[in-house]
Amino acid sequence: MIYIKSTQNYAGVSIYGDFFDFEALYDALHIVVGDEDEFIRYEQVRLRVLAVCYDIRHALLGGRDIAFVENGMDEGKMKSFSTITSDKNVYLCANVLWPEVLFVTMALNDFISLYAQKLTKTNINFLMDKKLMWDAAIAQVKGFQAAVIKCLKENVSDAAFRRTINLMSKDHTWFGGYATQYLDLLNIRFLDMDVEKRKKNITIMAKRLAEYGQEYLEVKDEVERAAREYECAVENISLVLDYPEDVDW
Repeated sequence: MIYIKSTQNYAGVSIYGDFFDFEALYDALHIVVGDEDEFIRYEQVRLRVLAVCYDIRHALLGGRDIAFVENGMDEGKMKSFSTITSDKNVYLCANVLWPEVLFVTMALNDFISLYAQKLTKTNINFLMDKKLMWDAAIAQVKGFQAAVIKCLKENVSDAAFRRTINLMSKDHTWFGGYATQYLDLLNIRFLDMDVEKRKKNITIMAKRLAEYGQEYLEVKDEVERAAREYECAVENISLVLDYPEDVDW
């Protein structure tokens, strides 16, 4: 089962799961976001989900951290099963920045809806369709989202959590055509904070992403203007920002 914890210095979250958990999540995310250019207005957003898949894939290949997790076995159970085995399981681990994982969690609601519409050829809510209610890809993705929200709840006050959940779900924020360069700006800004400020700003990052505020609109306008000037796709425009080589997770 996938579970998620905030990293020690609150730069982001650590996604934990065994090999099969990660493999199932990796496949489900790819299924739900569709193929390249399948959902044209969501291509930039799709790439951010695939960036999470990239880290999951590298964890599967042994390129990320591992953790040893209690599996419930003890001396008494081993005696009952007439076997000697480890009392810990090996879990894979992949880290994702807080603004990034909040954005992906919200955007996945859009992809679930788009995926459901593709399968049913209608705009029906996936919860109202008997086949989609049991769809394995949707179940995996919803489980991932639930794990993120559970982690959020564990790291902010009750009042801040309620405000943030209302913001993330009210009227369903749609991310078609979203200028994800703004997410890069928030990621860098978040990393520049100290530990205490990061913890206090987790919910503010969610607010900035969901509200389509003045700063976002200015970034979007700047990116679109540059795309017209250079006669290229919006996703090929980058802000002049540098991610740190080593993240203080």
